[in-house]
Amino acid sequence: MRLSTRGRYAVMAMVELAARQHGPARPGAGVAGSGQVSLAEIAQAQHLSLAYLEQLFGPLRRAGLVASARGPGGGYRLARPAAEISISAIVNAVDEPIQATRCEEGGPGCLAGQRCLTHDLWAELGEQIRMFLEGVSLADVIRAEVCGRAAPPRPAGEDARPA
Repeated sequence: MRLSTRGRYAVMAMVELAARQHGPARPGAGVAGSGQVSLAEIAQAQHLSLAYLEQLFGPLRRAGLVASARGPGGGYRLARPAAEISISAIVNAVDEPIQATRCEEGGPGCLAGQRCLTHDLWAELGEQIRMFLEGVSLADVIRAEVCGRAAPPRPAGEDARPA
């Protein structure tokens, strides 16, 4: 399972923006003063294409995740505190749903109009990824508080279905 380039680059850029805006990582950091960060700075720091970042920041702005200022000293800043922006919100803003199945929801199915036997497995994996990314904020990433967040697997033989 791989997150698309569009989603990964959007997350990388937003983490860079948050880190530059907040300076050294600190607990409870909200939106810093009026410090704007240019896309050129983000592109250089993350080794990303400036043109590609420009395409990503339009949807991020429309989603209310970033705000922009034009002119000298202009650039982007977080529109909300980093702790209030989930990684899932960033991925969704750039229209990159995480889907592990090969068929479309509500579509004709993945095998000649039929659901494959592994459909539910991949659908659940996609849901686990979505829930994980929903529970991780930009602040968590810049404070390096992501490791250890994944839920441990259930013991072998434990039935996940309700009794």
